[in-house]
Amino acid sequence: MEEEDLQQLLLTLPAEKNFEGTKSLYLYKGTWVPVSLLRAVDSFQRHFIAQDTDIIVASMPKSGTTWLKALTFSVAKRHIYGPKESPLLTASPHALVPCFEVDLYMKDPQPNLDRAPPPRIFSSHSHFTNLPESIRNSKCKVVYICRNPLDQVVSYFQLVHKFKLHGTPLLSLDECFEKICRGVHVLGPFWDTVLGYWKASLERPDKVLFLKYEDLKEDIISNLKKIAEFLGIPFTEEEEKEGAIEEISRLCSFDNLRNLEVNKNGVLPSGAPNSSFFRKGKVGDWANYLSPSMAENYLKIVEEKLSGSGLTFRTSQ
Repeated sequence: MEEEDLQQLLLTLPAEKNFEGTKSLYLYKGTWVPVSLLRAVDSFQRHFIAQDTDIIVASMPKSGTTWLKALTFSVAKRHIYGPKESPLLTASPHALVPCFEVDLYMKDPQPNLDRAPPPRIFSSHSHFTNLPESIRNSKCKVVYICRNPLDQVVSYFQLVHKFKLHGTPLLSLDECFEKICRGVHVLGPFWDTVLGYWKASLERPDKVLFLKYEDLKEDIISNLKKIAEFLGIPFTEEEEKEGAIEEISRLCSFDNLRNLEVNKNGVLPSGAPNSSFFRKGKVGDWANYLSPSMAENYLKIVEEKLSGSGLTFRTSQ
């Protein structure tokens, strides 16, 4: 999409202020996309050609994405790298599992991705219905993670504060929450993206694996088995006896990843410090930021939007 075409498109789209207080969120194909990502989102949707062996890690931002990237990479590549020589020891999960919209198509509208050895592992923040047809129609696998809406909102709000530029106005939490209750949220509405992947996982369980952050926190071992089976590379009896699952669990634990030198002091090509992707990782931390009435109001809206789907969330440990 050329700059002139982008500017013409922006004139036709509903616009809202984002959390930073600038008018840069545009409703594009049912998704609130930051203006900085619009061209990349369009290029990804138009040009990406999936391979049957591809693995796509999908999520809304701040839903456990970093953790799921580490887990999926470790499971899928375990026959190449053991936990003691894992690239995760020296590289961010975001460097090993690049995001289509933020990392790849932002830099190049048609990046050459053919050089990556299979299985190629990428990530996306797009809604399921907005994924390229080649992803939805091929045999590639989609692993989706969601997080309860209260923790997701608070975690994203905190991330925005970390990246605040000098002199940039930030909306208050109250102002942000008013928007979120209307569905105006980066790469939201929340209910649309989770419902899209939820329904796809029910209709095509061989295609989409739907995981909840809270379930992974509670029982990582069984969820690692679930990921491996879904990817078609289940852990063998020998691997289980040798403790391979526990080794991956330890390598990818929040505390271990956060305390690695690369994640304490490293920086991504975008300029984002790796440490910014490791905050608290706790279930229920929203209670330290949101009033009971704010939480109750938002949960009521989410429950109404998800009504009849069978999808529910746990908001405390």
